[in-house]
Amino acid sequence: MTFKAYVAAGCASAIALSGATAAFAQAPAPAAPAISHGAPVPGVCTISIEAAIGSSTVGKYVTTRLQQLVAQVNAELNAEKTGLDNDARALEGQRATLDQNTLEQRAAGLQVRNNALQRKAQLRDREMQVTQEKALGRVGDELEPLIRQAYQQKACSLLINRNAVVGDMFNPAGDITNTVVTALNGKITQFAFDREHLDQQQVPSAAPAAAAPRPATPAPAPKK
Repeated sequence: MTFKAYVAAGCASAIALSGATAAFAQAPAPAAPAISHGAPVPGVCTISIEAAIGSSTVGKYVTTRLQQLVAQVNAELNAEKTGLDNDARALEGQRATLDQNTLEQRAAGLQVRNNALQRKAQLRDREMQVTQEKALGRVGDELEPLIRQAYQQKACSLLINRNAVVGDMFNPAGDITNTVVTALNGKITQFAFDREHLDQQQVPSAAPAAAAPRPATPAPAPKK
């Protein structure tokens, strides 16, 4: 995995962790006992990309914006589903007064609408996945040079992902996470993005006009 891909993966984890944190906000984990660290190992540094994104201003903004877009999608789909459910109940109430052909035709129409709604829900899900990937990719692009900068400023010779440390035990003296967060907050706090629209196909260019048909050559008159 390249460094940039690793940063992007860390961004995705940060978004997922932010949701989990909100879900368990009312059940905080017990504080871990204090640990005495040994002397810092020269040149060995640690970082948590997830923590850097999750605590940064831009990371919080991306999370909030994605939640807003998801709410918009849900409102759109729920409105269509409510209308479909209401029409289905109305048709059920008319069952005794409609002839069989009319009932079947209207039921078929409801099924067509339901199938279309399912396809739209799947499309919106793909759109939100692409939206999240692009937004996190932007954060990763902003974050990558800052990590390299902090690595050099700290004179690191090895950078370790804190998630790979057993028991999250590491000497904070060698950690560059807070340094990266400060630099990221000073560089960017938010950026505009909206839901990707995968259903908007590009309008094909106009086909060249067909050549006008040549007039038919009259057949020669028969010889007398």
